[in-house]
Amino acid sequence: MRFSAASAIVLASLALSGCTSSMGLSDIMSSAPSKETTASVARPASPIPQAEITAAAPVAPMQAAMAPMPRANVLVAPVPSGIVTEEPVQMAMAAPRIELDNVPTPDAKPIALIAPSNPMKATPFAPGQIYGRRFRDAKPINFGKAMSPKNFAVHGVDVSRWQGDIDWPKLRTQGANFAYIKATDGGDHLDPMFKKNWRAAEAAGLKRGAYHFFYWCRTAGEQAEWFIRNVPKVPGALPPVIDVEYNGESSCKRRHSPEKIREKMQVFMDKLERHYGQRPVIYTAPDFYKDNLRGHFQNYPFWLRAVAEPPSKVYPGRNWVFWQYSGSGLSHGVDGKIDLNVFRGNEAQWRQWVERTAG
Repeated sequence: MRFSAASAIVLASLALSGCTSSMGLSDIMSSAPSKETTASVARPASPIPQAEITAAAPVAPMQAAMAPMPRANVLVAPVPSGIVTEEPVQMAMAAPRIELDNVPTPDAKPIALIAPSNPMKATPFAPGQIYGRRFRDAKPINFGKAMSPKNFAVHGVDVSRWQGDIDWPKLRTQGANFAYIKATDGGDHLDPMFKKNWRAAEAAGLKRGAYHFFYWCRTAGEQAEWFIRNVPKVPGALPPVIDVEYNGESSCKRRHSPEKIREKMQVFMDKLERHYGQRPVIYTAPDFYKDNLRGHFQNYPFWLRAVAEPPSKVYPGRNWVFWQYSGSGLSHGVDGKIDLNVFRGNEAQWRQWVERTAG
């Protein structure tokens, strides 16, 4: 039986429809974390794998495969040289309307679909978009109606190696508009997840900053130099943070006088301010503050830990910029618990503060 030209074209098209392609991603290798606990989040029961900082292997483009024709001299309809897949453009959740006592808050605006110039690199993030809080809490606290964390417009997180591999895009859409990332402690320890978190947080559109856990058995100058060596000076970064608190699991058991503690802090902060051009933020906890910082460093921004009562009860008379209200937060994008924070102000005040203080 003879085949017409039209029949041959139909058969060729059916053969081409079975073409397939595949692609793979290289795995990220892990190594064991150090035993030093410096974050406010408790160490998990089992070690969390830590990723090496390596570039991801490039993904080969999909190529169209052509099955050989069973007969010679058959006309074949032209086909494209490659197959292009389309990724769906995602709709980000609109931030809810924030109600703050005595603080004007703009209406929430829905996020429009973003039409990317390259459909293969679609992203749901709009520059400067504030995402509403969608976190949960394993141990929620009633701080009262006026100071409920949900009343604050701008939420964020702080992280270290104990959070493991973080899905930063997902974490952002859950309400993490900023992140403070553990960088260093002492004069010789670099958090093994810092570099990866530093890059990934920026790629997901979060405002990011780095913090240093102060070690009382090392000179302040050495610690400042170690931080500067490891934390890049980049435009748009949030001011660096000095984390001063008691750590019962630290190998350093030395207790300085309050005067000596403040002296060492001042040396460290002065060095960072000269290098980064930003006044550092002081993070602290209630017991350490009461013993050493009450009434001092009035010209510095404070980041206060208060997970049982609002800051006004725990730190009477102290102005603050950030409030860490939970160490038991739960969020898509992170396995386990994460610290939750708010900025003191509405969206407009947040943007003003960032413009004034960011590098």
